[in-house]
Amino acid sequence: MLAAAAAACSDASKSADPASPAAAPDAKKVDESTAAKITGKVTFEGTPKPNAVINMASDPACASANQGQVTSESILVDNGALQNVFVYIKDGLGNKYLYDMPTEPVVLDQKGCHYTPHVVGLRATQPLQVVNSDNTLHNVHGMPEKNREFNQGQPVPGMKNTVTFNVPEVLIPFKCDVHSWMHAYVGVVSHPYFAVSDKAGTFELRAIPPGTYEIEAVHEKLGRQTQSVTLGAKDAKDITFTFKPAV
Repeated sequence: MLAAAAAACSDASKSADPASPAAAPDAKKVDESTAAKITGKVTFEGTPKPNAVINMASDPACASANQGQVTSESILVDNGALQNVFVYIKDGLGNKYLYDMPTEPVVLDQKGCHYTPHVVGLRATQPLQVVNSDNTLHNVHGMPEKNREFNQGQPVPGMKNTVTFNVPEVLIPFKCDVHSWMHAYVGVVSHPYFAVSDKAGTFELRAIPPGTYEIEAVHEKLGRQTQSVTLGAKDAKDITFTFKPAV
């Protein structure tokens, strides 16, 4: 399972994701002619507190790669839209469907002494490639609860390591043990129905078979929200998740 290097840490909400069931003997691919979709937006209610200012003076390579004041990426809000929320189908698919597995790895880069992207999703057993694009030492420390923890240094610029997660888990925190401000989060699921909200807070889940599903939205600091959505054939539903400041 482990083969790599990776990144980020913090206090993301505890995962409560069921293990992916083995496909039923009569499992089949989703019928594209009747598939539905969910579009949506994630919003933030109120005014967020300013993110903490990051002092990179301890590593000149990091300081020189960033101009002006640098702040944490914990809560990014733009005109009420909340970025970096992991949205996925948590329940309702069962083991009735078969999905093609992507062969290309998902890339988590370390650039300018930040993890990029800050939140990323991938399929269980799909490779995650962690890259050091900086001219400095990074130490990738992944801290899953259901998968195996790993901790590996990347001293050489351009170094790449690969790790896979066998069990669904949302979210897995990553950190860099060299640079305390570096954090990222990885959502691992057993199906292709996941997304990360963009700067406008929007997301989309496509090619979903008709049915009733529990949709979960997870934020590293603000916790989890769920709602039920019923989709008919060729249906399209629009939903909204609204997060509030943490107590």
